[in-house]
Amino acid sequence: MSPHPRPEPARFDSLDDAVEFLYQRVPGSLHVGAPLGLGKPHRLLNALYQRAEREPSRCLHLYTALSLDPPGAGKGLEARFLRPFAQRHFGDDFPRLAYVQALKRNALPAHMEVEEFYLQSGALLHAQAAQRRYASLNYTHVARALADRGVNAVVQKVAADPAGGARLSLSCNTDLTFDAVDAIVARGLPRPLLIAEVDPLLPWLDGSAAVDASFFDAVVAPPGPYPKLFGLPRQPVSDADYAIGFHASTLVRDGGTLQIGIGTLADALCHALVLRHTDNAAYWRVLGALGYSQDDAGSSGTGISSLEGAASLEVDLSGTRNAKAPGASLGQTASLEADLIGTRNAKASVAPLGPFEVGLFGCSEMLNEGFRRLVEVGVIKRKVIDDLDFMRRLHEGRADAADRERLEREGEYLQGGFYLGSQDFYDWLRDMPDDRRRGISMRRISEVNELYGGNETLERLQRRDARFFNSCMMATALGAAVSDTLDDGRVVSGVGGQYNFVAMAHALPDARSVLMLRATRDSGGDTRSNVVWNYAQTTIPRHLRDVYVTEYGIADLRGKTDEDCILAMAAVAACGHQFPLLQAAMASGKLPQAHYRLSDRNSPQRLRDALAPLRQQGALPDYPLGSDFTAVEQRLVKALGWLKANTATAGSKVRTVFKALFSSGADDVEAMRRMGLEKPGGVGERLEARLVTLALRETQSG
Repeated sequence: MSPHPRPEPARFDSLDDAVEFLYQRVPGSLHVGAPLGLGKPHRLLNALYQRAEREPSRCLHLYTALSLDPPGAGKGLEARFLRPFAQRHFGDDFPRLAYVQALKRNALPAHMEVEEFYLQSGALLHAQAAQRRYASLNYTHVARALADRGVNAVVQKVAADPAGGARLSLSCNTDLTFDAVDAIVARGLPRPLLIAEVDPLLPWLDGSAAVDASFFDAVVAPPGPYPKLFGLPRQPVSDADYAIGFHASTLVRDGGTLQIGIGTLADALCHALVLRHTDNAAYWRVLGALGYSQDDAGSSGTGISSLEGAASLEVDLSGTRNAKAPGASLGQTASLEADLIGTRNAKASVAPLGPFEVGLFGCSEMLNEGFRRLVEVGVIKRKVIDDLDFMRRLHEGRADAADRERLEREGEYLQGGFYLGSQDFYDWLRDMPDDRRRGISMRRISEVNELYGGNETLERLQRRDARFFNSCMMATALGAAVSDTLDDGRVVSGVGGQYNFVAMAHALPDARSVLMLRATRDSGGDTRSNVVWNYAQTTIPRHLRDVYVTEYGIADLRGKTDEDCILAMAAVAACGHQFPLLQAAMASGKLPQAHYRLSDRNSPQRLRDALAPLRQQGALPDYPLGSDFTAVEQRLVKALGWLKANTATAGSKVRTVFKALFSSGADDVEAMRRMGLEKPGGVGERLEARLVTLALRETQSG
């Protein structure tokens, strides 16, 4: 920001007047930046789009990410379920982004261009302009790229001071605005025109998120009614998700630092950490069902878990470094201690897995639902202060009473670059007592996602024993991660900050990067492995491989040879998909020709059977962080999921339809009424009613 006082901003209550101000102040082509996610001013951007449509002589270039769009109604049963839910959850007046609708129709006007560095997951796979103008950037490189593009305006949603002051809060998106403005000015370009749209529903966050109103050139406060903030619908957590989350939770050390991503894998991890802290006996019952022994829980160790009795890969190998006699024949057995983390061959001890006494410090690019729950139960409570000498005294055990009083008063337990979650999450932030809210600090992404912003020594002390948890779509047997792009080059989402956290895990001495993925996925009725030999696109290169977690265990790849990585990844792949990995490795000379004994331990049915009693006991609820669905809708979510899985192929569809037509039993009247099928009319509706009834029975019975 400028060291000289800035003039008071222009004030508007009309969105069109604010757009006119932008057009008058910025000559020529408009290069407009807008925050990702919640901080994007939908109504202002729609007014800008409408103006740009009318004036094709002025080119509009928009630079942004994560353009949130509520789900479409779809058709058939999907529409029957989604339309009422979306109407209730998002509201009839939610302002869908006009440029997103144009992108989805492949109808963006020629004089407009939209460039995003992160896409709403899977939403724009068929949007040609969005795919062409996607920018593959690490989160921390975006500000530099915006300067390269010559951004000359930035629009952002802000919160007004609830005390009636003149300040504004960037609230949900401190991630890039400050960094981008600084990068543009440092390039010798004019400071971009900044326009704020005030949203009274956006929670106020103070500290580094708050600025004088004069930071902006214009502030628009349009009259109500105000549409709801975009709330992410919370999804049910599957058995595979829970297994991954509980495996991952064993890697977290008390007194450490936590970063988590978004989605049901992150939800499962957060629930595991909550259960570990609030009901440790139940936590260990889940671990026991997954094959852990409490006798393995040592008082020290690397924090990588040993899973007793869950080996899914045994090797008969000759001529290796562990062979008992040189030149032994292929049929002779030699033990290979390949450090197969997640199997009985793992040598590392389990970190202490009791309740959190010191607690964790949360430092994550995104703050979400899971962090809310972890703060509420007292898992996230370790505080830090931006004072190097203070943190040294604390780290070395030299802090006195005055230091501890200051830590309690000024310390921060949660730092983030942006937030996004449910309406419950926004209410939590909005209604939090001021003294608790002061412990949450919204920061620049250059501060959160890397160590090299000028305070490296301080941040190393703050981020001790860091665990950076993120999700990926696939992983190769050699340790590369596939997180954002399909093999044909189409982008599903984006790199975001994943590479940042993987690199930081290697830069911090006691940190680990943990990438979580489901072992398999359903594709057109086929089950495919997410642990693959090779893939055309990768997000994380194999030389930065660290820890991978599937529902079948933990693979520690850090510093390992290719041979050991392949064996570790095969050990956490699903049965039926392990041998092709080994065959490919042997064909490429990465594994010796040997006998491999494969078991059926890594199977979904075995996992379901192991976790079923814990589901019934309530230790593994469908919605561990709360639900946006009613009780009836929760039953329907299960049923429609079952129906989708059982009609994925032509053969399964015929079988399911036949079963639905000839099955009998009492209807779930409430569910059928919710779907509008309590009195089906024509043949199509009667068939839909039969299918839903069958699916409800199947899912209710287990």
